[in-house]
Amino acid sequence: MKILALGAHPDDIEIFMFGTLAAYAAQGAELTFAIATDGAKGGKGDPKTLARLRREEAAKAAGLLGVEPRFLNFPDGALIADAALISVLKALIGEVKPDLAITHAPYDYHGDHRALSDGVRIAASFAVPVLHADTLGGTGFSPTHYVETSHHWEIKAKAIRAHHSQGPEHYVHRARLQNEFRAGQCNGAAGALAEGFRFEPTFPFADIRALLPPAPPIRPVTANPGPADRAG
Repeated sequence: MKILALGAHPDDIEIFMFGTLAAYAAQGAELTFAIATDGAKGGKGDPKTLARLRREEAAKAAGLLGVEPRFLNFPDGALIADAALISVLKALIGEVKPDLAITHAPYDYHGDHRALSDGVRIAASFAVPVLHADTLGGTGFSPTHYVETSHHWEIKAKAIRAHHSQGPEHYVHRARLQNEFRAGQCNGAAGALAEGFRFEPTFPFADIRALLPPAPPIRPVTANPGPADRAG
């Protein structure tokens, strides 16, 4: 299995899909990370210095899974799904030849996320199915697939925390809440975690279940007894 993960900014892969990528790594999949922008607007101070720092942080985070990330170096905050981006993405897909590409949802909160999503969809064409990661806070997102990530939370949190320049504890907290909620949608046990994804079937890719790590286990639903039942 070859998995191509694409994030708009240096910490996006970690926040939105790192648990699933850790699950893939545990299965022996070959992972490629691509980061579209330089992240130079993700903080205060000299943009060149920040871009260099964020590159180092992304490399440290990806290294937790033995991955050396690729940097496409488009300007932060100005990503457009134009010919330049699509050409780079097509070349990357042609080189990596992934079985599955994972990127942002087309209606996520940040314009760079939306632009990358559109660019990947166009570049993928007939070459590879595209899976969309959850949106920030799950806003407007209805998952079609879930991946069990309970056993991979610690490495995901560590990867997010590698991005010191971004005040990572805020994102660790938000990611945990969101992953707990997604597991709850699957009737997960207390403490269970899951990442949600959405797949829109596009010819010739109609069903990608065989390409995904395991979903949360199905648990029976039992009704809590009412007061009268308990009294009897």
